Amino acid sequence: MNPAFIPRLVNGPFGDPGLYIQLRWEGRAVLFDLGQNDGFPAGDLCRVSHVCVSHCHMDHFIGFDRLLRVFLGRDQTLWLCGPPGILDCVEGKLRGYTWNLVDGYRFSLEVAEVWPDSIRRAVFQAASGFRRETLPEQPFHGVVVDEPAFCIRATHLDHRIHSLAFAFEEKSHLNVDTACLAQLGVPPGPWLSALKNALRRGKPDVITARWQENGQDRSRDFSLSEVRGSLVRETQGQKFAYVVDTLFSPENAERIAALAQDADVFFCESPFLDADEDQATRRYHLTAKQAGLLGRSARARELRVFHFSPRYAGRAEELYREAQASFCGESLQADPQAEPNAAGAPTPAGK
Repeated sequence: MNPAFIPRLVNGPFGDPGLYIQLRWEGRAVLFDLGQNDGFPAGDLCRVSHVCVSHCHMDHFIGFDRLLRVFLGRDQTLWLCGPPGILDCVEGKLRGYTWNLVDGYRFSLEVAEVWPDSIRRAVFQAASGFRRETLPEQPFHGVVVDEPAFCIRATHLDHRIHSLAFAFEEKSHLNVDTACLAQLGVPPGPWLSALKNALRRGKPDVITARWQENGQDRSRDFSLSEVRGSLVRETQGQKFAYVVDTLFSPENAERIAALAQDADVFFCESPFLDADEDQATRRYHLTAKQAGLLGRSARARELRVFHFSPRYAGRAEELYREAQASFCGESLQADPQAEPNAAGAPTPAGK
């Protein structure tokens, strides 16, 4: 399968948390958390259309300022969601600057504050000096973003405050049969993205492919019924789960397992080794062993741990090994020389 979505961590395992998911064929991206991101390419940040913030501790929110600076002069609305209190946190950030010269700017920021049963919303427009304008409240039934190609689910976890965990789900993966396309004599192009979106929405009934051949404009109409199952085949989509800053408790574990069930990649914090479980519990964080147990419970195909405590500087392999052993249902003694893979992530357990 040629993946439509490519995830990568914003920083290394000891850096601030952040997950960037590139939407390959749409020229945009989704970003989870806003930790320090000074080393992340500005060009990649410019592609972000949605930001999901787990909570507003500094290491998850300090990167808001750089993101704002990148977007300020753009004619675009950036969508951002977070847990209870995010509206006040965003407003506080914006009030920390003077906005007397932005009345001609078209950038706006739409913020969704996710409560257990509702989503409170507001928009902050540059042209108004980022004055808070309340939008109608919406019910919350587990989904914070619902687009034709993907949705983002969220659940509330206990970090002595609300901390959101997220799952990014491709609704289905649409594969273009390139051999069939070649037989039709039609080259690939942007029209294929329009075709896939039409198939997901069920409309419009006809998509027109346009291209140039020998300097001449060419076109061909395709009906959805004509291409479904022949030119375009549907398979199961990708799923990524993102869990940070949470206590290892039965309630949290149950919510994480439901959210991350059958994830292709389970991105999970593991700041502490199991030997320091008491410290992890006091700090409402996970150990590497607990991250592995959560990934195994969710039947994830792959586990990638990150957000390591600086106390383990130079010992990252111990955290990777412990997480992998737990994820695979093994003891550390069974394979003491195990190494993380080249991406710094444990090898997936069998399903």
